Amino acid sequence: MDTFTTLAFDGPGPWILFLPLIWAAVVIGVVTVLRRTVWRGRRGAVTHGERSPIAILGRRFAAGEIDEDEYWRRLSVLDEQFGRSLKDGAP
Repeated sequence: MDTFTTLAFDGPGPWILFLPLIWAAVVIGVVTVLRRTVWRGRRGAVTHGERSPIAILGRRFAAGEIDEDEYWRRLSVLDEQFGRSLKDGAP
């Protein structure tokens, strides 16, 4: 019985050093999941899909709201702003 009582009062031991590592792994995991799902979804909705500025410009041109000269002028500006990130492969 004497062995058990001395082990109980020696302190937490070296395993207590793993607790910060576990918390760091949890935080890194949560940030990684958020970056791959929620945060990327918001950013991609602006530059991709049917709500992107280039798609809206195309719909306005197809509906006859703007003429061809204005379409090409605005497209060149949008391509400068949004097209580079798409061409580089980084969304």
